[in-house]
Amino acid sequence: MGGILVAGILLVIGIIFGSRNERRHFDRIEQAEEELSDIKIFNIKTLPDNLEKGGALVTGNVVIAVDYFKVFIAGFIMLFGGRMSAYEKMMERARREALVRMQREAKKIGADAIYNTRIEFSAVGQRPNKIGGAELLAYGTAVRFS
Repeated sequence: MGGILVAGILLVIGIIFGSRNERRHFDRIEQAEEELSDIKIFNIKTLPDNLEKGGALVTGNVVIAVDYFKVFIAGFIMLFGGRMSAYEKMMERARREALVRMQREAKKIGADAIYNTRIEFSAVGQRPNKIGGAELLAYGTAVRFS
């Protein structure tokens, strides 16, 4: 009985602190997105004609881990089926963070926009029946308008 109580307490603590950390991360991402909103991101391959000569590859990489609470909840969802919103939020955070990091790199070189933006995904730390986390790499061609 004592072990179940300890596990329950740890689960509640994980939910509270995990949710708080996730919300803080989303807040930091939103602030960064606002600060970098002058650097536009496009997924089209064709570059406009009014660019300065050349362009540069910029990247943004992030690795985000799955917390035990998400794994616990996902286990129940997999039994009954349905959306795995905890994983969806994790992937959204990773995607947005990778794009922000790519925009920061573009800003450092004085770019106005990023074209041909792509996002690559890779699972990290996978073991049988366990998901460790996700790596997302955002990359594109940073350009400056004349």
